[in-house]
Amino acid sequence: MRFLGNKESMTGEILKLLGDKKLLDKDYTFFDAFTGTGSVADAVKENFNIVINDKLEWCTKYAYGRIVASNIQFDKLKVNPFEFLNNNKIIHKGFFYDNYAPTETSRMYFTPHNAGRIDYFRDTIEEWKNSGKITNDEYAFLIASLIESVSKVANVAGVYGAFLKKWDDRATKEIQFIPVTSLETIFPFDGKVEIYNEEVENIIEKVECDVLYLDPPYTQNQYGTQYHLLETLVLNDNPSISKITGSRPTGPMRSDWSKEYKAHILFDKVIAKTKAKYIVFSYSTDGIMSKSYIEASLKRYAKPGTYECRKVSYKKYQNWKTKSSKKHYEYLFFIEKEDIDKVVIESPLNYIGSKSKMIQSLRCYIPDIENKTFYDIFGGGFNVGVNMGTSKIVFNDINKFVVDLVESFQKYDTYEYIKFVKRNIKKFNLEPNSKEAYMNIRNYYNSIDYSKRDPRLLYTVILYGFNQQIRFNSDFNFNNPVGMRWFNDKVLEKLVSFSRTIKEKKVSFYNEYFTKLKDVINEQDFVYMDPPYMLTTGSYNDGKRGFEGWSIEHEDQLLKFADYLNSQHVKFMISYVLEHNGEVNLHLNQWLSNRNYSVISIPTIPGRKRKEVVIINYDCPNGNK
Repeated sequence: MRFLGNKESMTGEILKLLGDKKLLDKDYTFFDAFTGTGSVADAVKENFNIVINDKLEWCTKYAYGRIVASNIQFDKLKVNPFEFLNNNKIIHKGFFYDNYAPTETSRMYFTPHNAGRIDYFRDTIEEWKNSGKITNDEYAFLIASLIESVSKVANVAGVYGAFLKKWDDRATKEIQFIPVTSLETIFPFDGKVEIYNEEVENIIEKVECDVLYLDPPYTQNQYGTQYHLLETLVLNDNPSISKITGSRPTGPMRSDWSKEYKAHILFDKVIAKTKAKYIVFSYSTDGIMSKSYIEASLKRYAKPGTYECRKVSYKKYQNWKTKSSKKHYEYLFFIEKEDIDKVVIESPLNYIGSKSKMIQSLRCYIPDIENKTFYDIFGGGFNVGVNMGTSKIVFNDINKFVVDLVESFQKYDTYEYIKFVKRNIKKFNLEPNSKEAYMNIRNYYNSIDYSKRDPRLLYTVILYGFNQQIRFNSDFNFNNPVGMRWFNDKVLEKLVSFSRTIKEKKVSFYNEYFTKLKDVINEQDFVYMDPPYMLTTGSYNDGKRGFEGWSIEHEDQLLKFADYLNSQHVKFMISYVLEHNGEVNLHLNQWLSNRNYSVISIPTIPGRKRKEVVIINYDCPNGNK
């Protein structure tokens, strides 16, 4: 049947990809999460156990009927249902006759005769099921066959959102009850099939599978609206319907995957939460999400070197209204998913001194903290704390604006956050290196009393500032100059994945000078310290921005604080720089020489001429040195 986004022509490419990745014939389970008409699930069923899901029940019934077609015998029925139904002229004046033909209404989905025959077919199939004359597999096969038969005589332009005002030649032909697929040409199937009718994001964590295949809606088209009539046909529930189109209520059928930015948020969640080891993702070049966003998101959760994208030319579904000579392409993405404890979430804040590239190195030296509270007491962009697998996290920073910024990603709904940013980008006409527009929004932000400033507005300003840095003057006014960066897809991906992660964790936010945390930290906690470095200078530690700078006195307080934690049997880690551009921190070296703490060199980020270390007061976990 005709179906928006049908992957019938893509199944060969998908099978080739699965074969190239050596995933066939391994008794794996394949989860077709947006099954539609089941083209992909049906194509791969020889090689996998199958799980199908779709929010629309007509889709899963149709797909299931195709998959199990080889199991159909009709032994209890004693007749060939197709011959039986076609060898009479019975009509029932039921729901379709009354509502989708010009009988009681002016709707022209079907001729009166065909609508009456559809009611007869549907009633008869239901009676056979209720009387035990057909199995569940046979019932699904007959329902799928009814959907196929209906599609041959529907007076529509491909979908069922509206009927044509004149009779199409195909609609005037007498309906024939035909099998959804030829029983003589199908391959046998003896695997397992599991069915869901849910939003995939609501079930992704519980579905056991090895391969996840995603083929979500690409555009703003709502499939529930376009195929309402088939849903009514399958549910057989005689719903209240629209006076004009005859549509059942579409609210329960609407999908957020057809909405810009909501699709981005859901994609991140599904990729992060699936139990699948391998992910295959189909998407169109015409889709809501860009290739760059998809790539950034998939690479976030992929094992290194496993990401692949194939661009395939395909024939896009067209009806008589949408004929075009434009060539269309489909992307086929693939990843092998990384173990969740090795995935690194990055802050959407480009914070000076960020440890985002060092998370894996730091994790190697952090002990089991699952049931401890993790204190990130110089929180900054929160790259370290947000990546810790612990039940509770404390984020602290002396800069109130930074605290509010990081907390805002937890506090505000992610979709509304993105919409807020996009509205202000449009309102102030923000573009890279557009000084006038940038100064307008920066001045507007600074004109607001700093106690009432919205951190989402600050984030918008930051996105278009120089290197997206966070810089205030002594009057607490933001004073970073205009820059060449913008709210691009990679930043969007960081915002989405970071916001989801921080919302899932129990994070408390503090705005204190670090020594004041003595009274709340106890032996069961773990303290991570990434203070400003004596050998480097950033906008947060020069003492000229209305906040505490970082001097030898501050470093002494830090070292005494570490000694205090040690005396209280609190495990800590300090990230620091011992050498920078040939200069050595002699003061820190002297302190270390009189302590029994371990100093561990950490691989530096390429391009940085400095010696990064971590200092710990406990034995290295797992024998790391």
